[in-house]
Amino acid sequence: MIWLVNHNHVTEGDGLAIRSDGLRTKKRILQTCVRLFLENGYHRTTMVQILKEAQVSSSSFQNLFLSKDGVLLELVDFMFENQFGVARSVVGAALPPAYVYAAETALQITLTELNENLRQIYLEAYTQKRLLDHIQRATAKELHDIFGPYQPGLTEQDFYELELGTAGLMRGYMASPCTEDFPLERKLEKFLTLSLRGYKVPEEELQKVLAFLAGLDIHGIAQKVMEELFRQLAMRYEFSLDGLLPPEK
Repeated sequence: MIWLVNHNHVTEGDGLAIRSDGLRTKKRILQTCVRLFLENGYHRTTMVQILKEAQVSSSSFQNLFLSKDGVLLELVDFMFENQFGVARSVVGAALPPAYVYAAETALQITLTELNENLRQIYLEAYTQKRLLDHIQRATAKELHDIFGPYQPGLTEQDFYELELGTAGLMRGYMASPCTEDFPLERKLEKFLTLSLRGYKVPEEELQKVLAFLAGLDIHGIAQKVMEELFRQLAMRYEFSLDGLLPPEK
């Protein structure tokens, strides 16, 4: 359909221009927010900073995202969509499902020990109801695929309900930074023992999974995953990695 210009009417071309302007504004906001969240942390990034650096009005921002949390939802969606793929490529895609789950969750916890600003982002994701529900609904299907053979009578809804508990475990371990008395290896062992037992993984297999994980350089792998995740974010939202990544050795 061709729309004709007539007083208050707009052409179809004008409509496309408006939509194009909106997409450019959205991209500029995302570029600014991702960079500020990774540089300064989610909580230390203010709306005043975002509006000033993105050069947008408060009304334009609210029309696109409603609040800072709306930007975080899009960022978290991208991170969770990509981090497990990155983890599989680093750890190995041929692992049995329970081993993949252990590696993925261990890497996620380890990432929060490498970068405090990433810790903030993950903790917000596991705290805000809308973000948490989004993660849990997406994770329930994966959990059903992984652990369904151990509990064949359970449905995807059952695994969603179990995920409510394991997500709480995940947040609790993420929120407590490692110390000399509670090192990363011990933290990962405690988390995986609780979660794998909750999913009815047989004890003998559970011990094999823990032994496999103990044999990995989980810190070094997580460092590579973080660098790749940051690179993907930089490509997606077109910002510089200067100051975000450690210097090449």
